[in-house]
Amino acid sequence: MSKPQNSEPQPSHQPDTRPGVLRHLPLIAVVAVALIGAVTLRDYLTFETLRDNREALMAFRDQNYPGLVAAFVGLYIVIVVFSLPGAAVASVTGGFLFGLVAGTLFNVVAATIGAAGIFLAARWGLGALLTARMEAAEGRVQMLKQALRENEVEVLLLLRLVPAVPFFVANLLPALVGVRLRNFLWTTAVGIIPGAIVFTWIGVGLGAVFDRGGKPDLTLLWEPHVLGPILGLCVLAAMPILVKALRGKRGKT
Repeated sequence: MSKPQNSEPQPSHQPDTRPGVLRHLPLIAVVAVALIGAVTLRDYLTFETLRDNREALMAFRDQNYPGLVAAFVGLYIVIVVFSLPGAAVASVTGGFLFGLVAGTLFNVVAATIGAAGIFLAARWGLGALLTARMEAAEGRVQMLKQALRENEVEVLLLLRLVPAVPFFVANLLPALVGVRLRNFLWTTAVGIIPGAIVFTWIGVGLGAVFDRGGKPDLTLLWEPHVLGPILGLCVLAAMPILVKALRGKRGKT
């Protein structure tokens, strides 16, 4: 006599995509702190604050360089993770305190770590839910997902290189569409280098600007001799996407 079939349902191996408060807590915390910081900190994370504390910062740097580096990088990471006001001030401060080479390095490291923080907060929350739905979707959504995966690195680099794309958007969007963390990290580090150099360079000459009683000119990023090379990098990043599209059209004809 054959054994009776087990009628109990087999456990599903599909990830749990049900929304839950715990899953969204990291992103909720980021949004809450960002809103509070936008109201309470906008008058503190300014160039005026940097100017008023200039001598104290320089003295502390000369006495405890590693300590100031740790404090600067930590503060910059917090600013990026919670999208607080003052990211541009922090970038310029890196050049003001540490010079062009070291300042650019610290700016890039801190911004990349901060970007990873907000990326993971979004990925664990809305990103996980949206990614699962995209995996199960068909039609145009499936085509969009496939196109993104085929050009993931190029798109991520463009998000970083195009000056018009806000930094927090370039952090959140990849998390919501399910890009690989590894690709997100290295394209962030590489893609923000041109802008980081410009802002750090402004900071290198900030002491002279303060001596004249002026303010740093952050519109330098939009000058043709600066914007031109950055746009050139954007074109280079977009070229593989264009080549793939042209090859795809030729293959269909």
